[in-house]
Amino acid sequence: MSKLIVSLSPHAHGNDTVEKNMYGVIIALVPALLVSLFYFGLGSAIVLATSVIACVFFEWAITKYILRREKTTIGDGSAILTGLLLGFNLPSNLPVWIIIIGALFAIGVGKMTFGGLGQNIFNPALLGRAFLLISFPAQMTSWPVAGQLTSYLDAETGATPLAIMKTAIKTGDASLLDQLPSATHLLLGSNPTGGLGTIGEVCALALLLGLAYMLWKKIITWHIPVSIIVTVFVFSGLLHLANPAYADPFAEILTGGLMLGAIFMATDYVTSPMTGNGQLIYGVAIGLLTVVIRNWGSYPEGMSFAILIMNAFTPLINMYVKPKRFGEVPTKN
Repeated sequence: MSKLIVSLSPHAHGNDTVEKNMYGVIIALVPALLVSLFYFGLGSAIVLATSVIACVFFEWAITKYILRREKTTIGDGSAILTGLLLGFNLPSNLPVWIIIIGALFAIGVGKMTFGGLGQNIFNPALLGRAFLLISFPAQMTSWPVAGQLTSYLDAETGATPLAIMKTAIKTGDASLLDQLPSATHLLLGSNPTGGLGTIGEVCALALLLGLAYMLWKKIITWHIPVSIIVTVFVFSGLLHLANPAYADPFAEILTGGLMLGAIFMATDYVTSPMTGNGQLIYGVAIGLLTVVIRNWGSYPEGMSFAILIMNAFTPLINMYVKPKRFGEVPTKN
C-alpha cells in the first residue's frame, strides 16, 4: 500500500526526481572528467575511482549498519556525485588512504550525520576537501604537471597559476604575473610552465559545457553561477586597476576552482537558497569572499571556504527573501 501524502494547495506537478537530477549533473561532469584523464591519466583514474567507490561504500554501510534503515540510498546517484565532486577537488597524486579518509568525512560527517540527502547543511564534497586541506596541507597542495599519464605518486609537481598570483600580491611585484599562462591556455586547461591544480578545475571550457547542459536540461538556473563569476570579474578588475600586482579579472575567473565551484558546488540544491533573489545574494557573497580570501587569506584558493561559509548563511537568506504566499493580500499602512 502506497503512502498518501496530504498537503495544502497549490500543488505543482513535474517529472523531476532526485535520481534524474543527480545523474543529470553527473552527465554534465563528463567533459571535465575526460579532460582530467587526458591531462593526468593514471593519477586521475585512481583518485576518482577511489573517491566514488569509497563514498558509495560509506553511504551504504552507514545507512545499513548505523542508521539501520532497510533501504539504502546509493541508487539515487547522490553518493556517486559526491565522490566525483570530492575527487575533482583533489590533486591527481593524492595517496589512496587520504582519499578514503576524505570520503568518510564527506559522507559520514557532511551528509549522514545530518540525516542524509536533503538534510545536510554543508556541501559534503567541499566539507571533505576542507577537512583534508586542513589535515594534510602538504599532500593537498602538491600539483602534478600535466602529461605524466602513467605517473601517480611519483608525478613531477609545479607551481599553479594561483600560487604565482599569490606571490605577486605578497611581494608587490606585478612582473611575476607575466609567468601566468595565457587566457587561451587557462580556458583549455594547459599550463606549459607548471602545475594545473585539482583534477576537476583544469579546463574552464569543459566546465562551461557542463553549465550549458545543466541550463538546457533546467537542472539549475543561471542565478548562482552567473552572479559568482560576474562578482569576481568586477571586484578583481577593480583591484587590478588600483594595483597591477593583483591579477586581471580573466585570470581570476579562469584559474583555480572558481568555475568548478560556481557551476557544480555552489548550485547544490540542499545547501543553496530556494528563491532567485536569494540565489543572487548568495552568489554575490560567494564571489566577494572568494576574492577576499584569495588575495588576503592564507590560502591561494578561496572558493571552497567561501561556499561553505555561505552554506551556513543559506537558512538566513531563505528567511530574509521569502516568496509571496499564495493568496496573500498585502496590507496597506
